[in-house]
Amino acid sequence: MIPLSVLDLSPVPEGSDAGQALRNSADLARHTEALGYRRYWMAEHHNMPGIASAATAVALAHVASGTSRIRIGAGGVMLPNHAPLAIAEQFGTLAALHPGRVDLGLGRAPGSDQVTAHALRRTLQGDVDSFPQDVMELMALFRPAQPGQRVQAVPGAGLEVPLWILGSSTYGAQLAAALGLPYAFASHFAPAALEQAVAIYRERFRPSGHIEKPYVMLGVNVHAAETDEAARLLFSSHQQSFVNLRSGRPGKLPAPKEGFYEGLDPYAKAMLDNSLSFSIVGGPETVRQGLSDLVARTGADELMVTGQIHDHAARKRSFSILAEVAGERRAAA
Repeated sequence: MIPLSVLDLSPVPEGSDAGQALRNSADLARHTEALGYRRYWMAEHHNMPGIASAATAVALAHVASGTSRIRIGAGGVMLPNHAPLAIAEQFGTLAALHPGRVDLGLGRAPGSDQVTAHALRRTLQGDVDSFPQDVMELMALFRPAQPGQRVQAVPGAGLEVPLWILGSSTYGAQLAAALGLPYAFASHFAPAALEQAVAIYRERFRPSGHIEKPYVMLGVNVHAAETDEAARLLFSSHQQSFVNLRSGRPGKLPAPKEGFYEGLDPYAKAMLDNSLSFSIVGGPETVRQGLSDLVARTGADELMVTGQIHDHAARKRSFSILAEVAGERRAAA
C-alpha cells in the first residue's frame, strides 16, 4: 500500500473562526501523525473566508511545534506571490527549527482571484511567466553559500529543503520533469488533465540530485464515516462550498445539508461530478474499494488526502477510518 499524507486547508466552518480552525489543524496534525500519515501539508489561498492557511509558513510553524515526526510542508506556496528569497528564509527557518521534516511544494497559480492577486503584487514585474526562473532561484538559495555570494538565505542556505512542483495541467509536469523534482497533481479539484500530465512527467523525467526516478503524488478527497449514507452527508459540506466558490460566493464551510446534491440543477451536478471525481465517499468497505481502485488506476506513488468536513470530530474520524482501511490493506499485502 502506498503512503498516505494530509492536505489541510484549515477550513473555517460556519459558526467558527480562523483561530479555532488553526487550532483544529494542530489537533488534526497530532492525530494523523499518530495514525502513521507521512506528511502534513497546508495550502496558500487568499481572500477566502473558509480557509485559514493564507500565511502558510506561520500556520506550518504552529502545526510543527505540536508534532515530532510527521513531515510538514506547503502544498503549496504560490511562488508568483513572493520573492524567492523571502520563501527561502521562511522555509529555511522552519527547516532550522525542525530538521529533516520540511517539504516545500510550489505552485504557479496566485491562489486567489485576479483582484486579490493584484493586491498581493510583490513587484510591478511579478509574473507567472517567471515561475521556472523563480523555482531555480529558490533552489540555488537552499544550496550551500559560495565564497563571495552577496545574497544568502539565513536561515536557508545549505539546508537543501526538498522542493516539489504542484500542478493541475501539463505545464507543471514538464517543469518537474526537466528539473528532476517530485510532482504533486491537484486531482482533488481539477482532475481533467491528470493522465496527460502524469504521462508527460514520467516520459520526460530527468534524474537529478533530488530524486533519481519520477515520483507522483495525487490529491484525493476522502469523506469516510461509519456508513455510506453518513459519509455522503458529510461530503455535502464540501459540495456546497465548491458550488459557492464557483458561483463567486466564497464563504465559510457550510454545515451538512440533506439532499443538497439531489436538489442541484444538471449544470451544477455536472460541474461537481467533473471537478470532484477524485473523491472517495462512504463507509469503511466503500473506502477500501475506492482506495484500491484509485491506486490501481493511476499508479500513484503517494496519495495526499483532504477532507473538508464541517465537524472537527467527524473529520478526525474520517482520517482514522482511512488509516484503518489502509492498515488492513498493508497487512493483507
